[in-house]
Amino acid sequence: MNVPLLDLKAQYATIKPEVDKAVMSVMESQYFILGPEVEKLEKSLAGYLGVKHAIGVSSGTDALLIALMALDIKPGDEVIVPTFSFFATAGVVSRVNAVPVFVDIDPVTFNIDPADIEAKITPKTKAIVPVHLYGQSAAMDEIMAIAKKHNLAVVEDGAQAIGVQYKDGRAVGTIGDIGCYSFFPSKNLGCFGDGGLVVTNDDALAERLHIMRVHGGKPKYYHKIIGGNFRIDAMQAAVLNVKLPHLDGWSAKRRENAALYTKLFCEKGLAEETGRQVFDAKNSVLLPKAVYQASGVKNFHIFNQYVIRVRQRDAMRAYLGEKGVGTEIYYPVPFHRQECFAYLNAVDAQFPHSNAAAEGTIAVPIYPELSSEQIGYVVEMIAQFPNGK
Repeated sequence: MNVPLLDLKAQYATIKPEVDKAVMSVMESQYFILGPEVEKLEKSLAGYLGVKHAIGVSSGTDALLIALMALDIKPGDEVIVPTFSFFATAGVVSRVNAVPVFVDIDPVTFNIDPADIEAKITPKTKAIVPVHLYGQSAAMDEIMAIAKKHNLAVVEDGAQAIGVQYKDGRAVGTIGDIGCYSFFPSKNLGCFGDGGLVVTNDDALAERLHIMRVHGGKPKYYHKIIGGNFRIDAMQAAVLNVKLPHLDGWSAKRRENAALYTKLFCEKGLAEETGRQVFDAKNSVLLPKAVYQASGVKNFHIFNQYVIRVRQRDAMRAYLGEKGVGTEIYYPVPFHRQECFAYLNAVDAQFPHSNAAAEGTIAVPIYPELSSEQIGYVVEMIAQFPNGK
């Protein structure tokens, strides 16, 4: 059996007539830059997320970059980021000539550890960038309390988490000063190329973000500030306008798939419970745990990725590939081990949980169109891995 890590064609098949019509409408209009489709998307997403301002931008990376620029993060300023995340989280800090300060993660959620944030704050610290990794919220109550105490801005990296609700029901990305999302094709809400979004409830920040999206010009050709070419194009907005009404259903199916994985791993005797951190005779697979399951919160985890810990991770990945199971490692090299950040002289031993995640985790297929038979096959292949225990 073949089980790819992701099958975008399967999703496209379910909405093909709607998407084709939307794309052709843009082609016929010849209105490609900003315009009605983008305005419709921004209005819909603001309502969906429960936020005052939603501004479409060119990618998730550019969402983070424009957020730091709008907050006037300057050269030499320090910005706290988790050391375990996609590269853009730290890369954009360096692109504004600020200094990324690395923080270890919580070993259960894989999200930034609030206790380590507090320990890394200095007089130069200006902002915190929590990441809602794999589709689960970071500990925002604790993070916001720290930010308030030290007068720091908070930029939420929700690239993998659009539609995620925090334990009080608020959408992640709307809790800090600015929230950032990605519409990369592999995301729960993905377009047909690159696209992103920034959101805020601050009117002044929203105005600044709007201006910076078009090179900082207002009116056109008159520039009081410097921005960039950060516009989402109308074609991507049109695709997203079709997909948005399906998002909650797709996220619910991902949660169903995650629950089936958990059930089957336990039935196979490979695991006992979610959130364990130690291998033993009864736990050769350590399962992810959905932490924020408060009453009334429907989207506490959307499983952009379903990430497990296994023994002999690299050997298992090679074995699964031979059996037709697609996998990925998110992420094999934490920031403190990246060559481009060697100048920061980070101490490797200060990041034990990030190191363990980088060395022992693997993502298995979780996309909504997976069949129960495919999920069963993935679990069976992991159970048959000859050196798994």
